[in-house]
Amino acid sequence: MDSINNFHPADIVVLVVWGSIFITFIVKLFQSICLVPTKSAYVVERLGNYSKTLEAGFHALLPFIDRVAYIQDLKEETIDVPPQECFSKDEVNVEVDGVIYISVTDPIKASYGITDYRFAAMQLAQTTTRSVIGTLELDRTFEERDLISAKVVDVLDKAGESWGIRVHRYEIKNITPPQTVRLAMEMQVNAERERRAILAKSEGDKQSVINRSEGLKREMINVSEGEKQRRINAAEGKAAGILALAKATALSIKKIALVIDQDGGKKALEMQLSEQYLKQMQGLSQSSRKVILPANLLDYQQWMNTMGLNKVDK
Repeated sequence: MDSINNFHPADIVVLVVWGSIFITFIVKLFQSICLVPTKSAYVVERLGNYSKTLEAGFHALLPFIDRVAYIQDLKEETIDVPPQECFSKDEVNVEVDGVIYISVTDPIKASYGITDYRFAAMQLAQTTTRSVIGTLELDRTFEERDLISAKVVDVLDKAGESWGIRVHRYEIKNITPPQTVRLAMEMQVNAERERRAILAKSEGDKQSVINRSEGLKREMINVSEGEKQRRINAAEGKAAGILALAKATALSIKKIALVIDQDGGKKALEMQLSEQYLKQMQGLSQSSRKVILPANLLDYQQWMNTMGLNKVDK
């Protein structure tokens, strides 16, 4: 207690000041040690001026002289573009929103080239979307999403060169027309769907009729082909029968001729003809036709000569 009382108040103030300075120095010394994570960049200023950009790893700064002014995330990030009202070429008010995918490529430009590159990219995307939709009719706005996205990305890329960012893509999430327009579009879609259904049904009926007629045609062709083949087969069979009969007749005549040339063959032939002659005479009583007979009924040779002229109609 006596040693403390011996200190003058001015000395105590000096000790407090020096203690504060020491503590501040220790704090600044620890703050000058930087551990930069992967995919990050620290922009360092020395006495208010840009000094260097720290990449991932361990870094030590000069206390009281160097400071980390900006911390930039180099990973790709998404920025929601709020819904905005746009007018199409045919004066229809639609509400459009989207999302931008960007990443920082130059930490220095992203820090000093613009105040807030995220807000700037969002605003530029909205204005570009409005201008592009203004050149399209309502129906085309739903079909040309890729065109709108491509133009927005092109404009943002040109601006991003000076902002130190890269715009990877821009996607339109929703294009919302007014309620009345939606109802009209639904009616149009339903009418188009009904028209296609009617057209499909008529095409089906048409194809069914065509198929039935083709079936009947093929059936008639098959029947005619079958009848044709039947007649051909019958004619070929008849021709074959006639040919076989002719061959048999020729063979029999040949054999008869051979028999006649032999001894007693002529008499045998005459006996056979006489037998046939008597049979023919026996059948005259039952015939309804008039015939011319030879004077001598026993003369079968004279009968044979008149056989071709003895038949007359009643």
